[in-house]
Amino acid sequence: MAKLGDIAQKIRSKNAGPFWLTVDVFCGTEEAYQQVASGLSTARVATTYGVPLQTLKRFDIADLNVIKFSFPRPSTQGAVDDRDLHGASWSVLLRDIEI
Repeated sequence: MAKLGDIAQKIRSKNAGPFWLTVDVFCGTEEAYQQVASGLSTARVATTYGVPLQTLKRFDIADLNVIKFSFPRPSTQGAVDDRDLHGASWSVLLRDIEI
């Protein structure tokens, strides 16, 4: 089994407004996209981020070889307990998932 970080060309996370985060998995090739799309379950991503499955949104964009996940931030952007103002550190959690 390979780690997602070894298959994907790039994994990034960012704000999707003050209440949501988004994580993009750029696969680079159609072959890598197919491997990730079939091997990475939405439930596994929800568990990794500690969010209820029904709140995680998944978008498979085959034309771009990208899979995108969006979910509510644990706290509002800029709140006192917000530890990642730009949402940039969330992508790291997906890199070590085995596909």
